[in-house]
Amino acid sequence: MTAKRKLVVRFNQWYDPAMEARFAREPDVELRTVEREGDQDLVWPHLSQAHAFQVSSAKDELPKHWFVTESLLARCPNLLCVSSNGAGYDTVDVAACTRAGVLVVNQAGGNAQSVAEHAIGLMLDVTRKISLNDRLLRTERGYTREDIMGREMSGKVVGLVGIGHIGSRVAKLARAFDMEVLAVDPYLTEEEIARRGAKATSLEELLARSDFVSIHCPRDQDTLKMMNAAAFARMKKGAVFITTARGGIHDEAALLEALKSEHLYGAGLDVWEKEPPPLDHPLLKLPNVVATYHTAGVTGEARRNMASYAAEQIVGILKGGRPPRLINAEVWPAYAKRYETVMGARAQPEVSDPD
Repeated sequence: MTAKRKLVVRFNQWYDPAMEARFAREPDVELRTVEREGDQDLVWPHLSQAHAFQVSSAKDELPKHWFVTESLLARCPNLLCVSSNGAGYDTVDVAACTRAGVLVVNQAGGNAQSVAEHAIGLMLDVTRKISLNDRLLRTERGYTREDIMGREMSGKVVGLVGIGHIGSRVAKLARAFDMEVLAVDPYLTEEEIARRGAKATSLEELLARSDFVSIHCPRDQDTLKMMNAAAFARMKKGAVFITTARGGIHDEAALLEALKSEHLYGAGLDVWEKEPPPLDHPLLKLPNVVATYHTAGVTGEARRNMASYAAEQIVGILKGGRPPRLINAEVWPAYAKRYETVMGARAQPEVSDPD
């Protein structure tokens, strides 16, 4: 009997070739790449028949009409899986997918090392004033070396808000600098946080004690504007704020005031409310801010991992397996029924451990 054809649809943004190569090894899987910015009427004939939708996780990279919403799902009766490019899934309405019996998966862990290295790099850059030194050396004369004197990281305290794939790697790298590592994570026990290389504490204590506060939690209703004026005020005077998580977790206006008042020594920012931020954004005008454009996870190694993880996970789903990075696990019973209806075979509910 001929195997049922399985259709995966993605937009024409850059992907590591590992994704296409993995799908090519499956004779019953077809990968279609459609125009992200083109005529919507040319995309719908493909997307409406898709069994899997590989979608950008960056909210400012994807036109709003391609966000995975209830209305999009209603036009995709065969859709079994929405796969986010990254660890985040800002472009996906998870609750709507759950109601529709559609799996939502991400690629958590695929870019963890890259993001962790970037977070440490931002700490070094802000503390040692590397970017400021570079800018002044190229444009000015008459300042002294002491005018751009930095500080050491060794012996300082770093507080991690979230200690998952990325946070645990930041903890490991920070310990190499002889730093004390604190962490808060509502999903982990004190023992598990210790196993990942940090001392569990409350958010209040973490803010008060840390010389560096580094954000590694998802953006959701509980974390939106979590780092607000009150939180910055509770941070230790002279501390450094670092985020490689998601824009919106920190209040940009409140951070600006904390920096201008010199309550904070500096900030390293990889994520923004709007990406990229406008050229006249006031945070970009401060000399003690090191700014990057959501590139913490953009390395050759991370992009290859993400492409491989995504393709392998989708192949497994289309074969009836349960994915290792499932966001909405509660959907499984309804999804299994839909899978049988759409694919004419039963889904296998065995749980795989995450990478």
